[in-house]
Amino acid sequence: MTYLAKIGELTLKGSNIKEFENLLKHNAAKYIEGLGCNITLRAGRLYIDCDESAAQRVEFMLSHLIGITGWAKAAVCEKTIEDINRTVFEIAKKEAERGCKTFKIDARRSDKNFPLNSYQICCEAAGDVEAIMKVDVHKPDTILYVEVRERVFVFADSNIGCRGLPVGSSGKGLLLLSGGLDSPVAGYRMLRRGMKIECCYFHSYPYTSEEAKQKVVDLAQKLAYYGITTYLNVIPFTEVQMRIKERAPDSWSTLMLRVCMMKLANRLARRCNAKCIITGESVGQVASQTIENMTVTEHFAEFPLLRPLCGMDKEEIIRDSYFIGTYDISILPYEDCCVLFSPRHPVLRATSEEAEKIYSSLEVEQLIDKAYKEREIIKLSVYCAPTKKTV
Repeated sequence: MTYLAKIGELTLKGSNIKEFENLLKHNAAKYIEGLGCNITLRAGRLYIDCDESAAQRVEFMLSHLIGITGWAKAAVCEKTIEDINRTVFEIAKKEAERGCKTFKIDARRSDKNFPLNSYQICCEAAGDVEAIMKVDVHKPDTILYVEVRERVFVFADSNIGCRGLPVGSSGKGLLLLSGGLDSPVAGYRMLRRGMKIECCYFHSYPYTSEEAKQKVVDLAQKLAYYGITTYLNVIPFTEVQMRIKERAPDSWSTLMLRVCMMKLANRLARRCNAKCIITGESVGQVASQTIENMTVTEHFAEFPLLRPLCGMDKEEIIRDSYFIGTYDISILPYEDCCVLFSPRHPVLRATSEEAEKIYSSLEVEQLIDKAYKEREIIKLSVYCAPTKKTV
């Protein structure tokens, strides 16, 4: 059987398009390694030829492969109009059986040696189909595609792809991953911009439970489905958080927590060769995400701080979380450390100068160093069980 995937943004690349195409093929092969599938990429299309036994894995790959706009299981037929008509009708019957009453045909002739042009192919192929469905070129229930290339591919409505650039084409970023809705979506959005990600989670046991930690592991696993592989660094942050509670003004506790997180993230980003730090912040969503407070957080970052959700509202973030499969995990009732230590009246208009003074008074560097050294690293990949080690 054959699957066909449409390449999107890659086609806009210039002289270095081959690098992107080779990376896309490499990433696709990682998902279906050892299954004996044949992967080819030509003229804006990715083709996967495989046995039926590999279909489930191939469809999983195409649903998670970043860099394609859509995909479909295609029927391959002889390059004759008679065989094209027969194949189109067979697929149309299946569409009619699932309730489609109207159709249109979209034909593309890349092989200019084929005697009929695209319009003529549409007219010829529609003849038999009109016996079971009506033509509607404006809002059809189904679209039947015919692509005449080195072979002829016929398929119905395609599945939506992830779009974006192949993972690995834009360097690496460190994602600050919590158990909420926002940060997994932020990570996914940077994966779609071609960035490999490594994840960092701050765990405050016993104030946050092992269930809360497992929730984040599960979220990281979802991201690994799109990023092929990732590492989750679990940072024991209880002592740092208790020091903040003891010495920082109550209204500053959340902001100081974010500052300490950023200090540790700087070290981790250097260790894993990340070029930036990624957060799930959205402007004005909570008290720590006013422009002034976000400026304070950025003041302590030693790397570019990327906030891919900064202009999104909660409904848009929820929509994306449904798409990538993290919503049901994110809403599980296990709260992270930020929520449990939130002040009743947080500071809203902080300044970097005041933040520097309060941070110095915490004398927390040794505790941050200790947390960094005691971190647990969990490797997550597409088809492997998590593997853990403590540094």
